[in-house]
Amino acid sequence: MDIDDILASVDRGPGASPESAALDHQQLTRFWVAERAVSELLPWPAPLMERVMDRVRIQIETIEDLAASSADTHLSNTTHNPNLNLRLSILQTDLARTQYIIRSLLRARLAKLTKHSMHYLVQLASRNKNPLSTSQSQSQSQSQTSSANPNTTPEDSVPDISALVDTAPLSGPETSFVHAHQTLLAGHYGGAFLGAFPRQLRRLDDNAGGTSMVQGPETKEVVFVRCLGAEVPVLVDGEDGVEEVGVSMRMGDVWVVRWEGVRRAWERGEVELL
Repeated sequence: MDIDDILASVDRGPGASPESAALDHQQLTRFWVAERAVSELLPWPAPLMERVMDRVRIQIETIEDLAASSADTHLSNTTHNPNLNLRLSILQTDLARTQYIIRSLLRARLAKLTKHSMHYLVQLASRNKNPLSTSQSQSQSQSQTSSANPNTTPEDSVPDISALVDTAPLSGPETSFVHAHQTLLAGHYGGAFLGAFPRQLRRLDDNAGGTSMVQGPETKEVVFVRCLGAEVPVLVDGEDGVEEVGVSMRMGDVWVVRWEGVRRAWERGEVELL
């Protein structure tokens, strides 16, 4: 029995094949490398992760069935089947490889969420607001809230995102986690030291004077990329903040560039991060 045939035995869905499983694993690996290479949170690949998790679930069930069959064979003192242990070992090795990538990917995303939790909450909450004069309206609402409520707490600055439907770039569970994490953190800050501050200084999203306390991830960091398209432009900041095409990469080139210059190309699948 070929190794590909053994691994294909866990792909029982419509249109499943060794090629589709290999392609999903390649996409998962590339996304994992990209997530670890940049500081900002990348959009959650929901369809890919659903397919991978379904395959992991089926693979675990198959391993458990094979392990039970192997135990029954030893108890009945029948002729031992060497292919059974080989198949079990291959499936366990492939499962361990996939689980390692998934765990490392989730840990990288959780580290970013805990580091910039307020940034992503504000980003999600801003989708329900009018984008015009956002900073001015936020300053006015913060001052009005502080003056109207003398018992302002840091928890009041945590945005309410319970009504959101689109949580990109976060997944649903990540959205719940980051909101709960920031609420607990705000309560801790309030009890530790912010409760002794004047009420106008207790908010965690204060942007008085045009300086925001909410720090986001760095987008000007340098990354290594490989060009996958025939010709891929690298964007740079031009005059008046307009993005312009600086130089172009060709297929197979490996460059060191700013992440903000190739982010759109990565989203289109024209480059991969190394």
